[in-house]
Amino acid sequence: MEAQTAQRVSFPAQFQKFALAAAVLVLCFSLPLWRLVRFAAGDDLSSYILLIPLVSAYLVWLQKKNLPQTPSPSKKLAALFFAGGIAVTAWHWLVPLASVVDGLARTTLAFLLFLAGAGFLILGGATMRALAFPIAMMGFMIPFPDFLRDGIETWLQHGSAWVAGWMFALSDVPVLPEGALAFHLPNITLQVAPECSGIHSTVVLFITSLVAGHFFLRSSWKRAVLCLAVIPLALLRNGFRVFILGELCTHIGPQMIDSPVHHHGGPLFFALSLVPFFLLLYFLNKSGRPDKSRPSAPKT
Repeated sequence: MEAQTAQRVSFPAQFQKFALAAAVLVLCFSLPLWRLVRFAAGDDLSSYILLIPLVSAYLVWLQKKNLPQTPSPSKKLAALFFAGGIAVTAWHWLVPLASVVDGLARTTLAFLLFLAGAGFLILGGATMRALAFPIAMMGFMIPFPDFLRDGIETWLQHGSAWVAGWMFALSDVPVLPEGALAFHLPNITLQVAPECSGIHSTVVLFITSLVAGHFFLRSSWKRAVLCLAVIPLALLRNGFRVFILGELCTHIGPQMIDSPVHHHGGPLFFALSLVPFFLLLYFLNKSGRPDKSRPSAPKT
């Protein structure tokens, strides 16, 4: 009985140690973390960063009853993550920064590596494996470095323009494409700017697909399908938005370029893209399940 009682209290004690280690890390990284919060609060793309720690903490709380009761430290994995944190910290101080965002990405990555190292050292490998998803979700706290952000934005920009051009070709609106990003319409010339890429809503939808797949889908391939579906949905959503704006400018007037549909229509089109997303989620969730309405065959 005494041994069982010791095992039961061992996990809360270890978790308290981890909470203390996490608090020390937050204190050590207080300045870069505060800069990250200020950056995320003022940047349209990175605003979701402020919610990631809350989402991860909630996912950990949901798993609390399924965690091992006797943590066993994984010193080798802890040393590996600590070494990674030290290497990234050295990289941050020794290699010149391309921008402020790149510096935030490096310091946030270093913080998360040290935090994971503390987790393996104090909570153990079994606990960290049980918490693999919420821990991996914290990777979204790292802001996109400039080269990655520009690459994704440019790809979505060109892809959305291609989808919009395909929709214009199927409509009755006469259009003359100019290059890959411009469309000459009867009343106006539309230019698909980087701001039209929809990168923020695409990242948010991708994070949503990860969380929804974690909760509602058991098969890895179904989760992968749901995540990959975000790409065509993003292109269709952004291309449809450009197409609708072109239709409005053609049939109502060029003043529609300054309408709320253009400047504030993002949430509306994002909500529309959620309809096929949740339909796909429902289909994947139901597919492969046995039909309980049918009586099972009698055993012989």
